[in-house]
Amino acid sequence: MPVVLHHRVRYHETDAQGFLFNSRFLEIADVGLTEFVRAAGWPYPRLLAAGVDPSVVRAAVEFTSPARFEDVLAIDVACTHVGRSSFRMRTRVTREDTAIAEMDLTYVAVDPVAATSRPLPADVADALRNSHIAPSSPGDST
Repeated sequence: MPVVLHHRVRYHETDAQGFLFNSRFLEIADVGLTEFVRAAGWPYPRLLAAGVDPSVVRAAVEFTSPARFEDVLAIDVACTHVGRSSFRMRTRVTREDTAIAEMDLTYVAVDPVAATSRPLPADVADALRNSHIAPSSPGDST
């Protein structure tokens, strides 16, 4: 999977043990999705204008190794499935050659006005299926 962004762990993101706090991983996955769809030609405002607001309906996180204050993490994101109104994303977090965490998230396309599920527009679904994201530069970060 290509690196979508880099994230330097900030002090306020760590817990009493000095590790990146577990809830922060879902924040990182959210930023990863935003960067992924932007690179696929669908910046978030364009998604909203198309009547789609991706909403998480399922999240699974597997932690492998801790991340600590000042660690620079690579965030790799890939779309693993596109359905009629939903899609799945896999986000891998690594530090150099060390696996930190892997997240699998399922999103449903929600009409932001009606607050109901809606089919993915064909051009959005195609962009998700066909995305080959170029690596970010090391200066990119959340």
